[in-house]
Parts: sequence; C-alpha cells; structure tokens
Amino acid sequence: MSFKELPQSILFCCDYNAVRSPMAEGLMKKYYGTSTYVQSAGVKSDLDIDGFSIAVCQEMDVELSRHRSRSFDEMEEWGDDLSSFDLVVALSPASQRKALDLTRFYHLDVDYWQIIDPTGLGETREAKLSSYRQARDQISDKLIERFGPPRLS
Repeated sequence: MSFKELPQSILFCCDYNAVRSPMAEGLMKKYYGTSTYVQSAGVKSDLDIDGFSIAVCQEMDVELSRHRSRSFDEMEEWGDDLSSFDLVVALSPASQRKALDLTRFYHLDVDYWQIIDPTGLGETREAKLSSYRQARDQISDKLIERFGPPRLS
C-alpha cells in the first residue's frame, strides 16, 4: 500500500472500543471522508464510550457521543467479517494479539500503532483531558503519517 493510498476498508481496535479505537474511527472519517469503510472494535465491549474521549474529539468537531462499543465477537455476530477488511490497525498490545489470532487464516495486514492508554493518567479533570488529548494527537499524527494530509476539514 503506497503512502497516500487509502484502504477500501479499515478496522481500528483496542481493548474496550471505548477510548482509542473510537477516536481513530472518528478522526479517520473526518480526515478522509466516506470513501473508506471504517469501523472499530475491542477485545471486550463491557465499557461505554469514554466521556473524556467524547470531549477531546468534540474539540476537533468529531462526534463520538453516539458511538456504541462492540467487541470482535459482536462485530462478527452483526455481520462484519474480519476477512472483509483491507487493514486492521491495533492500538493496544491485547488488540494486536487478538487481531493477529483472528486473522491468521486471512491475507490481511495488521498494523500496530503504539498509542498511550490515557484512562489511568491524571488526577484532575484538566490533567485527564491533557492525557486524552495526547492519545488523540498521537492517533491523528499516525493517520497523517500513513495516509497523508486530511482530504476533508
């Protein structure tokens, strides 16, 4: 895949589909539009979308409040087969292991982007927001590094 070529479909994954992968999904859609089918999933889905993720993405006009967390298992139950994605981007070590395990029989690219987990960082609201902004900005930088400058604003 060349530097600026967008995959037809991409799946972002992390531990709970509540912080990093929804941010990546939202930013990908904002930057590159609907020409790429974008989804996200977690190893587990027992957490709702994180309020701090919603807040820091809202600062960039990315709406996450309607996001519903889902696991790899739920994703397949709902008809999104992993083999139908061109690229899987894992944002946590656990999701990378799960994605590699689930895709071992497919010819499918699995990338790993090391993105901080902001959930346990910061004591005050402002410190927590700062950690979430750092994660959001790391994801943003990785998207631009991989797919080029945003095509939409």
